[in-house]
Amino acid sequence: MAQFPSQITPASQQSSNPELLAWTQHDIENRFGFKGGRHTGVNHVFAFIIAVLLTGLAYALTVFILQRLPFANTVAAMILRPSNQYTMIPATLFFFFGAAVLFLKSRKLKFQERALSLSAVPTEPEFVLTEATAATVLARIHSLVDHPRHFVLLNRIDRALSNLKNIGQVNDVSSILRAQAENDEDQLASSYALLNGLVWAIPVLGFIGTVQGLSMAISQFTQTLQASGDISMIRLSLQGVTAGLATAFETTLIALVLALILQLWITFQQKREMSFLDECNDYCHSHVVSKLRLIDRPPPAPTPTAPDAQP
Repeated sequence: MAQFPSQITPASQQSSNPELLAWTQHDIENRFGFKGGRHTGVNHVFAFIIAVLLTGLAYALTVFILQRLPFANTVAAMILRPSNQYTMIPATLFFFFGAAVLFLKSRKLKFQERALSLSAVPTEPEFVLTEATAATVLARIHSLVDHPRHFVLLNRIDRALSNLKNIGQVNDVSSILRAQAENDEDQLASSYALLNGLVWAIPVLGFIGTVQGLSMAISQFTQTLQASGDISMIRLSLQGVTAGLATAFETTLIALVLALILQLWITFQQKREMSFLDECNDYCHSHVVSKLRLIDRPPPAPTPTAPDAQP
């Protein structure tokens, strides 16, 4: 039987050690009094509240600061044009909604990455993971965090080692870890469903503004044709045509820029999360699967059958 390394302390001593990572206290959503999403998932109510505040702040800065600056008053005029507010305000809100979700995901991912630095499983070459040592490792994991299920890495290890008594081969442990890794990837993909919808909705709002602006321009151009011969009427009608065209193209321009920024941010954040999942896979292979030494159990003895009755 392999000896435990000195890093593993008895469970009686672990209970007195302070928790290194407390999800209920350190998760950014829990700190603000909201129910935290699972792993890197986000509480959408919290993100929406942040988006509303940021949208109001952005419009306040545009009204009181940007339109007074010589190099920014043109952009401020585009944002504050009255004819496109019914599409610009929702598009801006959707952008900040997505930005708030991505910011929260970034903070939650940074918190999840801290679990990789924990000595959940001893790294000594002589350490062997068996049914006997698995119980001590599980006790150590529970002493390091408030609950392993809130952490991607520790949740995998906890599920695998908790079922170690029902496992007969190392390949069975690998199958459990692989299945949990697939579940984590599916959960990661589902957490981006709302963001993908926002990236789709923002340009659509821009195109709606474009159609509305073109409709205004065409309506004003019809009045221009009816005002033939009157230069002042033609000039006044052309002002309405150019205003409609400005609404059309400005709305599309701003919406496409917002969608582009959000899409690039999503790609960057998704790449970070996938890299984190890869690090979790490497950790489980290096510190769990490679240290397993399971004893093959003998097959159950055949059940004796009653002898055939003699005639």
